Amino acid sequence: MASEKVETVIAGNYVEMERDEGDSKSTKSKFSKFFWHGGSVCDAWFSCASNQVAQVLLTLPYSFSQLGLLSGILFQLFYGLLGSWTAYLISVLYVEYRTRKEREKVDFRNHVIQWFEVLDGLLGKHWRNVGLFFNCTFLLFGSVIQLIACASNIYYINDSLDKRTWTYIFGACCATTVFIPSFHNYRIWSFLGLMMTSYTAWYLTIASLIHGQIEGVKHSGPTTMVLYFTGATNILYTFGGHAVTVEIMHAMWKPQKFKLIYLIATLYVLTLTLPSASAVYWAFGDMLLTHSNALSLLPRNGYRDTAVVLMLIHQFITFGFACTPLYFVWEKFIGIHYTKSVFKRALARLPVVIPIWFLAIIFPFFGPINSTVGSLLVSFTVYIIPSLAHMVTFSSASARENAVERPPPFLGGWVGSYCVNFFVVVWVFVVGFGFGGWASMLNFIRQIDSFGLFTKCYQCPPHKA
Repeated sequence: MASEKVETVIAGNYVEMERDEGDSKSTKSKFSKFFWHGGSVCDAWFSCASNQVAQVLLTLPYSFSQLGLLSGILFQLFYGLLGSWTAYLISVLYVEYRTRKEREKVDFRNHVIQWFEVLDGLLGKHWRNVGLFFNCTFLLFGSVIQLIACASNIYYINDSLDKRTWTYIFGACCATTVFIPSFHNYRIWSFLGLMMTSYTAWYLTIASLIHGQIEGVKHSGPTTMVLYFTGATNILYTFGGHAVTVEIMHAMWKPQKFKLIYLIATLYVLTLTLPSASAVYWAFGDMLLTHSNALSLLPRNGYRDTAVVLMLIHQFITFGFACTPLYFVWEKFIGIHYTKSVFKRALARLPVVIPIWFLAIIFPFFGPINSTVGSLLVSFTVYIIPSLAHMVTFSSASARENAVERPPPFLGGWVGSYCVNFFVVVWVFVVGFGFGGWASMLNFIRQIDSFGLFTKCYQCPPHKA
């Protein structure tokens, strides 16, 4: 009975907001609501799926060349499951935190709840500081990766400029995301983003099968421990896109309905990543070890150029996904989070883009940077910290008794969830952070030694006169 009351409280403010949005009968209001104001379960699903696949779709064949086909498939399935579980934990902790606060009459209508605030409210300032550090650092480099990907992709249809120059240009373009207020306003972008990656994934699959295997193709992977664990951590990164789960939930009218959304999004993403990575690896084999962007190996034609353009637009969208939580943190830090003026908030957000722009120019290593970020940041941000936080939050008998959301019965209740959480922490710390961090850093350092910092054109073919 208490649970039913809590759900009513959680959904209350959002129902009022939705009703306010729908009061106007004007054409402008209806148009705005259809394209701009999204808070449904479908909106959340599109946001999760669109944000999860992103540019990593183009680096997964590279990971398969490092891992081998069997390990590549198994790691995708395994980390997809682990990622769905920890996204569920984050949603449980969000609902728990929000319920406790709304019982204290706190109104979140003009405040976006973030992961570090959930940790602060449930576990204290030390957890908040750790969560804030890892989350912000991951999102910072996640945004950097999108800029690098933009430059890498556009080069394959226009090589008149080097990749570094393209990074300057797309840094300016991506800075326009400062005008998008919150995840509540990503409705049309999330939908379009997923359509774009769906096209690109099936283009990679079909084009590779039509192209056929190159002459003398070799499938040597895995050949070294460094390559093996580098590839594995790139897949860890692939299914660790839920650093923005709390913000996506908060944008929903009824966030308690989130529960299985991330799992369903993951299942759809697997229908894109498994066929495309397998087909490209089958066709090109070990060539991928020196071509981290799968698009670089396929012949140029209208279909490939379309895929490049669509991925460019999608990377702009994903840049916004990764940067928006950073915008919120910065707004709260300088005290303008409650300002209703979109223009004032946009101006205040601009300083966040500058370090992202700069880092993308320093480390333009498309592919290797994914693995490094995955092992050192994603491992803690979206796997270890949520699992530990769930265990500590519900460590006392009273906390378990009064929990808003109880663990699924098929897992064995609280005991089963604790066992799963413990496994996630140990596995990701040892394999993801430990072995993965060692391998990814070695690979990353090799890129610096081979190409140097601020390199003008990472992995570019010799330019024809």
